[in-house]
Amino acid sequence: MKLQQLRYIVEIQRQGLNVSEAAESLYTSQPGISKQVKLLEDELGISIFERSGKRFTGVTEPGKAVLAIAERILREAENLKRASAEFATGDSGRLVLAATHTQARYALPVVVRDFVAQHPTVKLEMHQGSPIQIAEWVVAGEADIGIATESLDQYPQLVTLPVRQWSHCVIAPEGHPILKSLPLSLNELVKWPLITYDSAFTGRSRINRAFERIDAHPNVALTALDADVIKTYVSLGLGLGIISALAFDAQRDSGLVALDASHLFESNTTRLALRRGTYLRRYDYDLITLFAPHLSKRVVEMAMQGGGDAYQL
Repeated sequence: MKLQQLRYIVEIQRQGLNVSEAAESLYTSQPGISKQVKLLEDELGISIFERSGKRFTGVTEPGKAVLAIAERILREAENLKRASAEFATGDSGRLVLAATHTQARYALPVVVRDFVAQHPTVKLEMHQGSPIQIAEWVVAGEADIGIATESLDQYPQLVTLPVRQWSHCVIAPEGHPILKSLPLSLNELVKWPLITYDSAFTGRSRINRAFERIDAHPNVALTALDADVIKTYVSLGLGLGIISALAFDAQRDSGLVALDASHLFESNTTRLALRRGTYLRRYDYDLITLFAPHLSKRVVEMAMQGGGDAYQL
């Protein structure tokens, strides 16, 4: 039995049983993968995959158990590399941080600055994407730490920890008539074109639920992936914006006014995600604590060992 054979079967499952895509992902040949899978099945005395001709069409019951164990073995093999590299090279290495645009643009700059100052020999890479992309990158081991508001807590392969709560605000150009309609109400908002986040981003689900509760149908004229784009189009007079309050700065965003909307929309929780069972290095813990001081090494270790949130906001 070889680790490479375990990588093959896990990747086949990850690619939806498509052997050619698994081969492409692992930079090998389809016949080579098929041969190694058959050798592994012969050694174990079971069929891992159901077949129709040469195609894999499903995972057998014993195959499900084998795949679960294979994933754990591969994870521990990766942990061995991470642990040995930490002791061999000291405070150096590579840390991949995945975050949404809002987090990368507004919440992380000071954290990144301080981390780089503390760990000049660690190569820090930041990937930006949707919450679903971030979750999948961390699950696949392509990112070490994920930060987002939506989706992360929906993946059982991840341990998620709450970082902070935040609210939305409504932004309008200076002089807009809605500034005279305070306190702000949902019934007033439905009278105007709205510009807000794409459906999977930055608390958009809570915005939708608020209008659904009063059976209202807002005129969402435009959606975007980040607050900077939303603010640009609000400045052009295309509608009112609904953004994270974290993303508004009165000095930087001159010409716009922010109205508190915390009474209209549920508060949101930014979460930090780690792949369950992963060995965390010293500088992983350092970045986490810089971003969320309440998430000490002890708190994170408890969460990783217990498989759930060890801290509640």
